[in-house]
Amino acid sequence: MTRSISRVVPGVETLEGEGFLVHRPFPTRTLSDFDPFLLLDEMGPMDLKPGEAKGAPDHPHRGFETVTYMLSGRFEHRDSHGHAGKIAPGDVQWMTAGGGVVHSEMPDQEFARAGGRIHGLQLWVNLPKRDKMMTPRYQEVPASNIPVSQSPDGKVKVRVIAGESLGARAVIDTRTPILYLHFTLEPGAKITQPVPRRYNAFAYVLDGEGVFGESRVSRHNAAIFKQDGDEVALESGGAVLDVLLIAGLPLREPVARWGPFVMNTKAEIAQAVEDYQNGRMGAITR
Repeated sequence: MTRSISRVVPGVETLEGEGFLVHRPFPTRTLSDFDPFLLLDEMGPMDLKPGEAKGAPDHPHRGFETVTYMLSGRFEHRDSHGHAGKIAPGDVQWMTAGGGVVHSEMPDQEFARAGGRIHGLQLWVNLPKRDKMMTPRYQEVPASNIPVSQSPDGKVKVRVIAGESLGARAVIDTRTPILYLHFTLEPGAKITQPVPRRYNAFAYVLDGEGVFGESRVSRHNAAIFKQDGDEVALESGGAVLDVLLIAGLPLREPVARWGPFVMNTKAEIAQAVEDYQNGRMGAITR
């Protein structure tokens, strides 16, 4: 059975980090979270002049995962565990903050100097109680290693960041069962993607217009699906549709959150703040 739409949630424009523009369908006043997902930010797209690029200087995380997916532009990151790297177009960085990490996400020096288009996404995925204090880890997958597949008629292509689609399986290991699929549909194309009935699922339109049952959803908006079927139908409108389909198994655990910390109780949040303030999450050395 094909899932129906519960509602359409608009992406709210807001500023993040040093002041870069994001479109955020959640958390907002309309939708606080969508278990097991805590946040989705679309960065840009923006065309930046030399010296205009901004990022997110040193900041902590504990109790969840951040998934950064770059479409245009280049970022570099460092953390308090001595890890450093760069994220280029098409790359994915899946960071499990676990027990705590301090990191920075800043424009690549050459990109900042020259300017250009910046466009990317960051998804926050909650960790189950058993994993909230696990050792932090990174999974960095360059664009060339992201599995890609297409429909038999070639009108639908998919990049498989997490889960499985059109015979392709992701290379990323997730702590919670998740689908993270980037579909591109030619005008008038359709695709049906299996999604376990127990999963919460939403589609976020990056470009074009998506047709989901009787709902037409435009750019920067999210379509929230009901748990009334075991598949999701995607259809493009009059132009090429670029859309994310994201789904995951709900944790159904208490959520206590404060800024960059997401735990199960207020006491655990207080402990996270104390640990950070006392340097127990470390510091970035340069």
